[in-house]
Amino acid sequence: MKAIFVNGSPRKKGNTFMLLNMVMDELNDRGIETELIQAGGRDIHGCIACGKCSGFDPAKCVFDDDLVNESIKKIEKADALIIGSPVYFGSLSAQTKAFIDRVGFATRPHKVLKGMVCASVSVARRNGALTAFNAINNLFTISEGIVVGSSYWNQGVGVSVGDVMEDEEGIETMKTLGQNVADTMFALKK
Repeated sequence: MKAIFVNGSPRKKGNTFMLLNMVMDELNDRGIETELIQAGGRDIHGCIACGKCSGFDPAKCVFDDDLVNESIKKIEKADALIIGSPVYFGSLSAQTKAFIDRVGFATRPHKVLKGMVCASVSVARRNGALTAFNAINNLFTISEGIVVGSSYWNQGVGVSVGDVMEDEEGIETMKTLGQNVADTMFALKK
């Protein structure tokens, strides 16, 4: 089994990465392969609603000069998709939004996420984490994914790099999320 993780933060080793890594550790401890796609800080075209993706088979976007089509191929082969974003002005980072818009439009006609284990993770200084969490989950719910939760919303609190390592509730939430994602993946494979 394999889980794809997407880091929507331009800080490659920042707070979002740290939270995603906690979830990855739980999956790795249970023998589940993980792969991280670094979306934050990359040039990702925004969706232009051209509709051409609905005519492609296999799933892909008309733009073929960034990481989205390569990512779609990886997602198609995975059993789980976990997307994380920091909060920028109360919502997602621009790269996370562009990524989920294009992946969503390109994969929905093929039902790529249908029945896939999915989870969102967000990091905020103070506010907006739930908005970002919900925005990512919008991709999963409209795509018929199986959204997995934790003991609290999948979010952490931090400003400077490493602050989330002091967020005890956030750490526990990520560990529980990892366990729940793994349990769901195993249950679906029975």
